[in-house]
Amino acid sequence: MPVIAYRHFKNQDVPALVELWNDCELGPGAAQQFSLDSFDQFVLAEPYFDRKALIEAWDGERLVGFVHAGFGPDASGARLCQEQGIVCVVMVRPGFRRRGIGRRLVEMAEDFLRSQGARGLQAGESLNRNPFYLGLYGGADSAGFLETDVHARPFFERMGYRPSESYLLMGRELQAGKLPFDPRMVALRKSVRLNVLDRPPASTWWWLVRHGRFDSLTFTLIPNSGMVIPGIVTCWGMDLHTETRGRRTVGITDLFVAESVRRKGYAKALLCEVLRFFREDGVAEVEVVVPEGNQPAQSLFQGLGFTPRDRGTVFRKETQAG
Repeated sequence: MPVIAYRHFKNQDVPALVELWNDCELGPGAAQQFSLDSFDQFVLAEPYFDRKALIEAWDGERLVGFVHAGFGPDASGARLCQEQGIVCVVMVRPGFRRRGIGRRLVEMAEDFLRSQGARGLQAGESLNRNPFYLGLYGGADSAGFLETDVHARPFFERMGYRPSESYLLMGRELQAGKLPFDPRMVALRKSVRLNVLDRPPASTWWWLVRHGRFDSLTFTLIPNSGMVIPGIVTCWGMDLHTETRGRRTVGITDLFVAESVRRKGYAKALLCEVLRFFREDGVAEVEVVVPEGNQPAQSLFQGLGFTPRDRGTVFRKETQAG
C-alpha cells in the first residue's frame, strides 16, 4: 500500500489539478477539458485565494486527490465572513477511492476552516456562498453537490454532514418551439420598456469578484410612469459548460420583482423578453437554479417551458472554533 503525502497547493500543480478534475467522473454538471488558464482565472486569481486552503494528496509524483475550502461574503457583500466555512470541492482519483484519502482531505480542510474561526461547516457551494467554482461546477448558479455527481452524497453523510438545502436545476431549449405568451404582456409592454445593463445597478464587491469575470447582462423593466422598477434579472454566458456540451448556454440568476407589483405578470414579461433576446442571439439553451422549496419560482419557470435537469444538495455540520 503506497504512502500518501498531503501538502498545500504549489503554483506548478495546476496541470495536475486539471488532469485530476477531468479524470474524476463528476457528472454532466462539471465542465470538462478546460484550459489551465481557465482554472487560474476561476480559482487561483480570486483575491482571497489561500494556498493553505487547497490541500492535495500525492502518491509519489502523481496527484490522486484534492480538497478546496473557503468562505462566503458577509451580509453586505463587502468582505468575507469566516463564521461559516465551506468545503467547496473534494475529489479522489477513481483508482484510489475507499482508502480514506477523501476523508483525510476533508478533515484537513475542516481543521483549516476552524483555524480561521469557522463555527459552522458547509459542504458544497451554493448561491452567493460560492468562492471559487461557479462556472466550473453546477449550473446557472451554485447548488451544492449534484445528484448526478453520484459519489458526493453518501461520502458526506458518512463524514457526519446532513442535507440542509436543496436546489432544482432547470433548463429550456431556445431554438425549438414557440416562446410562451401571456395576454397580460400586451398591456405591460405599453407601461414598461426593457433596459439592458452590463451589470446590476447595486453590484457589491462579492458580485464583482465572482460574476464580474463572466460575460453578463442585466435586464430591467423601466416604467414609463413614476412607479418603482418592477423587475430585474442578470444573465451570464456559461462558457466552459458551452465548450463541454457543444451548445451555447446562458445562465439566469438574481431574478427580483418588487413586492408591490408581484403576481401581476412582470416576472413573466421580463423573462419572455430575455428569452426572446437570447433566442435571436443564437443561444441554444438557458438554465436557472431554483430553491426546491420555492414553489412559485418553480411554477413560473415551468410555465415558461423549463424542465428539471438535476438536483443539488448543500450539507452542513456544526463545529466549534478552535
